[in-house]
Amino acid sequence: MSTIIVPLIVLGGLGLIFGVGLSIASKAFAVEIDPKVEAIRKVLPGANCGACGFPGCDGLSSAIAEGKAPVNGCAVGGSAVGEKVAKIMGVAAQVGDKKVAKVLCQGTECNAIDKYEYNGIHDCKAANNVAGGSKACQFGCLGYGTCKEVCQFGAIDIVDGIAVIDPEKCTSCGQCIKACPKGIIKLVPYKQKVIIKCSSKEFGKTVKDKCKVGCIGCQICVKSCPKQAIVFENNLARIDYEKCVNCGLCAQKCPTGAIWSSMKKKAEEAAK
Repeated sequence: MSTIIVPLIVLGGLGLIFGVGLSIASKAFAVEIDPKVEAIRKVLPGANCGACGFPGCDGLSSAIAEGKAPVNGCAVGGSAVGEKVAKIMGVAAQVGDKKVAKVLCQGTECNAIDKYEYNGIHDCKAANNVAGGSKACQFGCLGYGTCKEVCQFGAIDIVDGIAVIDPEKCTSCGQCIKACPKGIIKLVPYKQKVIIKCSSKEFGKTVKDKCKVGCIGCQICVKSCPKQAIVFENNLARIDYEKCVNCGLCAQKCPTGAIWSSMKKKAEEAAK
């Protein structure tokens, strides 16, 4: 019996010694957590989308507490969360206009033509690897829903062959922007009512041959804008949202309808 008991006592004693040693070491080498980090983490939405540029909400919480990120760094939480974080940090909330993602393409099935029939994997990145996709316009939305799959907030639907983003559900997390192989999803101010929904940088005649609603480079919008808010670069018109007053005149003048306007859309719907 003694030959069994002695080893057990020795092992038990060693376990106790190691246990005490580990307890002392854990206290001696413990890393103190800033209470602000935990407080900030509690008010963040927990989406862990990475849109802030940090590894999830934990990473952003630490960065804000250390002064390496702004208090309104969480795009998903918006101004409401920014105000709570600012209060924790004891600073004034940083006010910024809300932005939402927009697909800068109107190349629906009836507007744009295809150069071939695609029967591969139902994924935009996979389709884009096959000669740039089935659409004749190399800048057109492929419509296979890769952006929809990565959206955690159900803000994207595929309608008539292109992605459409619901601005009320969009949190500007940026995941769809990263996922789009065409690079045609951009963040625009939520209050913006006039948007050039075309991304083609080809010459006018080529654009016209491929899509009914593409920018053909006529520059009528540039000449008609009363605030000089539109410039023409790389064969494509571009709106300076800071100068734009949403008058909608450019959308009225655009001969192809490449310039989308919420006012024009409401008028068309009311006329039906």
